[in-house]
Amino acid sequence: MFDLRRREFITLLGGAAAAWPLAAHAQQGDRMRRIGVLLPVATDDAEFQTRVGAFLQALQQLDWTIERNVEIDIRWATANADAIRRHAAELASLAPDVILAHGAPTLGPLLQVTRTVPIVFPVASDPVAAGFVESLARPGGNATGFMDWEYGMAVKWPELLKQIAPSVTRVAVLRDPTIPTGPAQFGVIQAVAPSLGMDVVPINVRDVPEIERALAAFARSSNGSLIVTPSGFASVNRDLIITLAARHRLPAVYFGRYFVTSGGLISYGNDIVDQYRRTAGYIDRILKGEKPADLPVQAPTKYELVINLKTAKALGLDVPAMLLARADEVIE
Repeated sequence: MFDLRRREFITLLGGAAAAWPLAAHAQQGDRMRRIGVLLPVATDDAEFQTRVGAFLQALQQLDWTIERNVEIDIRWATANADAIRRHAAELASLAPDVILAHGAPTLGPLLQVTRTVPIVFPVASDPVAAGFVESLARPGGNATGFMDWEYGMAVKWPELLKQIAPSVTRVAVLRDPTIPTGPAQFGVIQAVAPSLGMDVVPINVRDVPEIERALAAFARSSNGSLIVTPSGFASVNRDLIITLAARHRLPAVYFGRYFVTSGGLISYGNDIVDQYRRTAGYIDRILKGEKPADLPVQAPTKYELVINLKTAKALGLDVPAMLLARADEVIE
């Protein structure tokens, strides 16, 4: 169990957190509420620490103060399915007021063990198709939150590849065939690729050796490139994927900023840190009496384009000035 109290909270968020008025003595009349958090990563995942930090800061701005009126129980469950199921069962048995659950890897196990504890997801891919909610407008059950993708945006990835690397004629698409977005986004990419003069090759992300073998085989022919579509597997193995793209000199577009800050070439996707902030708003409403069944699942509202010029230079690519002008962030 990871009960987020003063010491752990400050450790998690770094020096900036020390200035926040977090450790107040419980005041008479305040009802202590409990928020569970279930994450499919290890404690040392810097990207998730940033997301959790944004969530906790947004809670603070909504007047939820650690040790005064709220306790936070964070479970860093890693990507291990058995560990996630164990932590999901433990959290549900504690009957917190609400649980934040990141994506399908945690939502599925939680909904198997509780249909009464409110759950808010900062991201979920096609929650209707996955059976997490009845509809986007009226979720109907004990879960609601925020979508991370709309299928149509997948068209942006091959377009960006063609702009930043005009000579590419082949693209390998890393996808997870076990989640709804995997085949759906691949279908969008496959449909648009011919108009861009590109052939598409799917690569399923079942395990690390398979990715290594498939990308090595794909890179034996020239003019190749890579699109990494959203999945928990890709997120957890992002350093490996970035390394393989560099080794095989494949211009690559990713779905999240954190790939590019780690050395990837270019990314276009929703701002997940912003969605963690928005999640705090939904949790605040639930703590004040609203029901998840009545809170609509929301689409992303902020997207970001990030380019790594150092990686572009290493690949011998000249980034067009118009593309640089559109970027939300340029890493030099």
